[in-house]
Amino acid sequence: MKKHLALTLAASLLIPSAASIQAAPKNVVVDSVEFNGMDAPTTIEEMSKAYSNATIDVKYSDGTKKTLPLRYEKLFKSTDTFNMKGKQVPAGTPIDAQGNPIMDNSVPNDPVPFISDAPDSNSLLEPLNGNSGKLHLVSHYEYQTVDHSGSSAYGRVPASMTLTSLQQDKKTGNLTVAGVEKIDFAGTNGLWIPCNGSLSPWNTHLGSEEYEPDARIFEQEIGTDKDSTNVKAFANYYFGKEGMEKANPYWYGFVPEVIVHPNGKAKAVKHYSTGRFSKELMKMMPDSKTAYFGDDGAYTMMLMYVADKAKDLSSGTLYAAKFNQTGTENGGSGDLSWIKLGHATDKEIEKYITDGITFSDIFETSNEPKEGFSEIKTYANKQQVEYLKVKPGMEQAAAFLETRRYAATLGATSEFNKMEGLALNTADKKAYMAISDQSKGMEVNPTDPQDDIRLPKIKSGVTYELDLQASQKDRNGNKINSSYVAASMKGIIIGEDMAKADAYGNTAHPEKVANPDNLSYSDAMGTLFIGEDSGMHTNNYVWAYNTKTKKLSRVLSVPAGAEATGLMAADDRNGFAYIMSNYQHPGDELEGKSITAVDKEKLIETIDKEIGVNKSGDVGYITGLPSFTKAKHDKK
Repeated sequence: MKKHLALTLAASLLIPSAASIQAAPKNVVVDSVEFNGMDAPTTIEEMSKAYSNATIDVKYSDGTKKTLPLRYEKLFKSTDTFNMKGKQVPAGTPIDAQGNPIMDNSVPNDPVPFISDAPDSNSLLEPLNGNSGKLHLVSHYEYQTVDHSGSSAYGRVPASMTLTSLQQDKKTGNLTVAGVEKIDFAGTNGLWIPCNGSLSPWNTHLGSEEYEPDARIFEQEIGTDKDSTNVKAFANYYFGKEGMEKANPYWYGFVPEVIVHPNGKAKAVKHYSTGRFSKELMKMMPDSKTAYFGDDGAYTMMLMYVADKAKDLSSGTLYAAKFNQTGTENGGSGDLSWIKLGHATDKEIEKYITDGITFSDIFETSNEPKEGFSEIKTYANKQQVEYLKVKPGMEQAAAFLETRRYAATLGATSEFNKMEGLALNTADKKAYMAISDQSKGMEVNPTDPQDDIRLPKIKSGVTYELDLQASQKDRNGNKINSSYVAASMKGIIIGEDMAKADAYGNTAHPEKVANPDNLSYSDAMGTLFIGEDSGMHTNNYVWAYNTKTKKLSRVLSVPAGAEATGLMAADDRNGFAYIMSNYQHPGDELEGKSITAVDKEKLIETIDKEIGVNKSGDVGYITGLPSFTKAKHDKK
């Protein structure tokens, strides 16, 4: 009897009454969101700045709704100076192999530091273990548009990345800069044109090196004053007196990974086993092994990498896609099959380079069709038709140092044009790919060595959806060790070219995406964000595309002539959400545009006064988003 009573009493203490259940606080969280787009800018004031006056409708799990205003916040300009190792250095200034600012001596007796006007990729890292929730941001500085004299500096000057320490307001989430420092690439022989990038699932930054220098042309120019690849200029700036001894195109065209340690210090490594081509970015899949790449330029390829181990890019297998067209509607569609190129470790490929391998060590060449030689056309060698034969025993070197050329000899499709950003929709197992300009090799070209892609010309571009599948095999029937193999692709967001410019100078429909470049997907918002790199829109935009409702909304406008870059949706950073977004080269190429709606000269003058035409760019973010991790009742 006493035992039964004790159990009854214990149970009454463990099981709450109905009244206590009803009184318990209810965690009300975000159920869904919908963006309400902003109008395109119409005045000089609007056209000359980065801003957002879009809104977001938030529906909560208790059925209540709220409309929140969005705004753009600048963190810093690439011309802003910060204390770096005791010196005030502009954020966008590259450093040489000794860590010193690289100087621009293009104007006699007036040396100034180079300052990139092209901030690009951002990775807003998750708070580091043991770092008390502190946030860090890795940012690219893609190139220098012009030097101090006004001449083109593109590709000649080594590039750079910064690591920014951020302070986060615990109540509002607003970010401010605590410090900026340059990331050292001396251990990788410098950094070549870093374009877009991504945050890995294991919280490291994966960078890029696009428009890889052509080793065939470089070899032809050895011993001459020619430098059409820019490798000589790059090496002289970066290595100084040892420049010509260290000039080698094979060091560039890979994925740099930046690891930020809990103490806030960064280390950069390059992954040579990911292959060498015009890397726009590398996007990892949820298995932390499979990756896809943007391959920017003309006559490029879709490539896939499968690492041997999760969260380790030091060795893996590289594949190239064969496009099998299935339709032309909505931009186009096709099935994908995969050709295995080879397996390698970083150390194996790095050894080829340090041993001094050259293009002619890898390939035999012919100037005309010849038995045993493959006729190919790729981004390399200025998109000229080449007749190549891999030398015996050089298959691995060809696969990882001349990836596109080698893949083309095996029959992979080398006709993609301006393949830019990539994003991942985890829940639906879809990836998204931006084709910024659907033309050239992607059109019908019966005289090219291959004509796999025969799609309609859409200069303003198409964003494609890739269907990711498990249990896939390569062309030879061997299993691909990944559950995220792209099996097909179809257009989902299509630009609209216009026959003539409108009053604002737009040659693509202003209410549709033109020349998609950066892509970032928010799983929490079910939204694909798209940043433009367009000469067809006078002002470039960031768009939000709801993948369920198909609603497209303009959420940010950047200064006229600028490109929207650095796009990254960060769903949760200490309970706050952000859309990172930069812009680069403001005012670029406005002189040649037909603009009648506003005073074009006044517009250029305003941009130059407020920012600097081709002189600076902003690193910033869109704020005003709800929290997707904190309950509503916690946000009083």
